[in-house]
Amino acid sequence: MSGTQPERRRSLFPDLTDWFGADFPRFSMWRSSAFGTHPIPIEVTSNDSAYTLRAELPGMDPEKDIEITVDGDVLTVSAEHTESAEDKDHSEFRYGFFRRSVRLPGRIPADEVDAAYEDGILTVRVAMEAEPPVGRRTIPVKRPGNEQQGEGS
Repeated sequence: MSGTQPERRRSLFPDLTDWFGADFPRFSMWRSSAFGTHPIPIEVTSNDSAYTLRAELPGMDPEKDIEITVDGDVLTVSAEHTESAEDKDHSEFRYGFFRRSVRLPGRIPADEVDAAYEDGILTVRVAMEAEPPVGRRTIPVKRPGNEQQGEGS
């Protein structure tokens, strides 16, 4: 059996997403769509100077359907996908209102947010101000008399 991957087995206990997921009909009260809003799948990455939020929003017109708002340290992406009037035999698309809010660890600068939409992915980049260092630091102690002597030398 060397070189083969082990068989993947399902647990006797299903994942909670299997029980309470978006497609499980008996527990619709657990779904955010029951409240009129669908969640938006996101990825958030960060480095020293910026946060990047990527959101899956396929089939949207970014100029008409997507809105990005900032309130303090909270970035919110909202979108609405309206269903066409065309009769369908079958559809698994999601229509309605979509929203996702993310709290960032600092105040979001008003003019340092960029957004782009390509291939169904919304990318929002937020330039963050450098945070003061956290943790233990050593602060030097100076003698008032030494500062004057150093200036004249």
